[in-house]
Amino acid sequence: MKKISSRFSIAVHILTLLSLTTSPCTSEFIAGSVKTNPVIIRRIIGKLKKAGLVQVQAGTGGAYILKELDDVTLLDVFRAVEVIDQDLLFNFHDHPNPACPVGANIESVLRKKMRQAQNAMEQSLAQVTLKSLVTELNEKKSSV
Repeated sequence: MKKISSRFSIAVHILTLLSLTTSPCTSEFIAGSVKTNPVIIRRIIGKLKKAGLVQVQAGTGGAYILKELDDVTLLDVFRAVEVIDQDLLFNFHDHPNPACPVGANIESVLRKKMRQAQNAMEQSLAQVTLKSLVTELNEKKSSV
């Protein structure tokens, strides 16, 4: 099964780390936490910046969050970093056989179900704020 890319979980990791750090974080610092290459971090931060979620100080200044944690949902993060063709999470195969009763009708029947699944996922992501994640993370850290 093909998975949604790790960009989403890395972006959430980055934003959570930025929210828990008092000074702007460099891509090298973030990469150490994520355990990945700083280039990957810079690419994802670029997407988060384009979405208006973070700002980056030139040079070695680092990144910081622009919005309040209550104002950022997982759906905001998902939309910032995941490339979805024409806002559709599920792709449909090209050119089913129009002479076949299934081929002629499957897309119209299945597309509705695919859209319902995507809407359910988006509604679920929209209900989770970064603040709630940070709160849960802090509770987990204090219980260890």
